[in-house]
Amino acid sequence: MARDDDDTRNFALRDQTGNESSVFSGRTPRQAALKAARRLDPADTEQHAEHKELRLREKGTKKVHIYEGWAWEEDAPEDAPEWLEEQDTITEANVSKQGIEHLDEI
Repeated sequence: MARDDDDTRNFALRDQTGNESSVFSGRTPRQAALKAARRLDPADTEQHAEHKELRLREKGTKKVHIYEGWAWEEDAPEDAPEWLEEQDTITEANVSKQGIEHLDEI
C-alpha cells in the first residue's frame, strides 16, 4: 500500500543500553537513518569515515532498524542555496541496512 506524501514516521535513536536520545522523522527508516548519520563526527573523506552502528526504533512499534552509518565533509556546491553560501563545506552521509530487530517490550 502506498503512503501519502506527507505520511512521515518518527524513529528514536537508541544507544547500546536502550536509551533513546533523539528522534528523526522520515517516510522511510533509511531517510531517518541518513539524518542521524549526518550528526556523526565527519571525516575528511568518505574513504576515511568511521562506520558506526545506528539503531532506530520506529515509534509506536517494537521494530528496531539497524544501520551502519558514516559521514564526511565535502566542498559546498557552486549552486548552493542562499542560506548555504557562507559555508565552505557540507556534511555528507551514507547508511547501509544491517537488519531489523524486534523488541520484547518497549
